[in-house]
Amino acid sequence: MFLQLLRIFVDIIAPVFGLALLGYLAGPRLGLEARTLTRYAYYLLVPAFVFDLLASARLEAGLAFRMVAFIVLVELGCALLGFLVARGLGRPPKMVGAYVLVAVFGNVGNFGLPIVEFSQGQAGLVAATLYFLAISTVSFLIGVTAAGWASGGRRDAVWTAFRTPGVLAIFPALLVNGSGMELPLTVERALGLLSGAMVPTMLVALGVQLAGIRSLRFTWDMVWASGIRLLGGPLWALGLAGILGLEGVARVAGVLQAGMPAAVLTAIIALEHDLVPDFVTPTVLLSTLLSLVTLTLLLAML
Repeated sequence: MFLQLLRIFVDIIAPVFGLALLGYLAGPRLGLEARTLTRYAYYLLVPAFVFDLLASARLEAGLAFRMVAFIVLVELGCALLGFLVARGLGRPPKMVGAYVLVAVFGNVGNFGLPIVEFSQGQAGLVAATLYFLAISTVSFLIGVTAAGWASGGRRDAVWTAFRTPGVLAIFPALLVNGSGMELPLTVERALGLLSGAMVPTMLVALGVQLAGIRSLRFTWDMVWASGIRLLGGPLWALGLAGILGLEGVARVAGVLQAGMPAAVLTAIIALEHDLVPDFVTPTVLLSTLLSLVTLTLLLAML
């Protein structure tokens, strides 16, 4: 059992954390700016990746619908769990909103995509990408709404989730996929190059972002919130997968995506809405460190 866990950690988890560690160590020394890297990935690499993958993917429509329904229910369940735990602990509205924010925003891009690909191959990457797009949209809607509710701010920003470059790339990709259209070789190769650069760029950017976190004082609230993200999500996902009849790669990819650590985007939203950033930002770092263990165990179980 120990050798199995060690192999999973070395072959699947370590390469992902290795690139993030590279960004963490090299970013400050090279003067790399996380904002530049993330904007480059967000506006260019992610839509190219989504288009390149979905334009040639073969996924049955009924299964895709069940996968999206599954992940929406997972996100709603995580949000409810974060809300109930925070209210049960007697936390004020802003802290309740922060719990919900951490609970729904998993790092399904930087971490989720490469980990699922390394463990499940190309078929897993297609499923993980569909989950990534659905989670990104739903978590943004829930997270920003929770932040607006807790801070008394505006909530109309949630609709920007439907205008993000990655989501917009879905429609032309499905058009090309459904029509059997062939892209010019120049365009196809350019998209392939941009697509291949997405995961390493996002992992290095994650390390640069984590290097900017200065607070290392962890509290029990941070442990509770990390537990909801790392344990509550995949346990809820396991139960739902059985109910919705998801099996094989679709099931494994969905459960893994539900167990990813909190995304750095949560810290950005918390700062934007003054939603206890001193709690949210260290929680991102803590959940990322704890996921070294939880993701290894989750992979072994699956």
